[in-house]
Amino acid sequence: MSHETLVEARDVSLSLGGRKILDRVNLTLTKGKLLTLIGPNGAGKTTLVRIVLGLMQGESGKLVRKPGLRIGYMPQKVFVEPTLPLTVERFIQLGARGQKVVAANKVLDEVKVGHLLRQQVSALSGGEMQRVLLARALSHSPDLLVLDEPAQGVDINGQTELYELINTIRERHHCGVMMVSHDLHLVMAATDEVICLNQHICCHGKPEHVSNDPAYLALFGKRQAATLAVYTHHHNHDHDIAGDVIKPKDGHRHV
Repeated sequence: MSHETLVEARDVSLSLGGRKILDRVNLTLTKGKLLTLIGPNGAGKTTLVRIVLGLMQGESGKLVRKPGLRIGYMPQKVFVEPTLPLTVERFIQLGARGQKVVAANKVLDEVKVGHLLRQQVSALSGGEMQRVLLARALSHSPDLLVLDEPAQGVDINGQTELYELINTIRERHHCGVMMVSHDLHLVMAATDEVICLNQHICCHGKPEHVSNDPAYLALFGKRQAATLAVYTHHHNHDHDIAGDVIKPKDGHRHV
């Protein structure tokens, strides 16, 4: 196991109720790298996340973690009873169990919602809640961030900003990131590797390779795959401050 490797799964399989959930899955989570896990509903993504977190075990295969590995987990969503008086600061501190955690105001500032420190959790918008969940994951100074649909309930502009923030955090802390997402077209710029899962690994590699893989196209169908297709922007022109094209580099105006 390399000193850069945080978690390594080797031929991990699991069946529940006579149904195969995971079939000989291999993955490697590495320091400073972002791996995105995609796949249809029922593909085993949540089960694989739980195994990585140590909440479940495979029935065969092996999962190896770096000794002393610190994991920050951001769940897809959290339900908080609306009548429960719980501030954002207290919410971030919950579950520390005596562990040393980064101050709530510091992690909230890092995800750009420091003003929410004294706010009631029940009053947060969807986008605010996702950032608070991310701050809570960061409070444990993780070597590995595990993010389950981090942009759930966030509008399209907020999604782009959130994915950019996740990439900034990855670069700043040099932590590994495992992210479950359906938004390949938004996360592709920062993703080092994509794994397409449907009980087994259908295909994996760089985003631009996965989006053209026959197994990926067969799994999602051509129409849906097109909405997830990787978009690569080649800058062949310049923009003025208003965003208008001013200097096309190939001699043609782009509209």
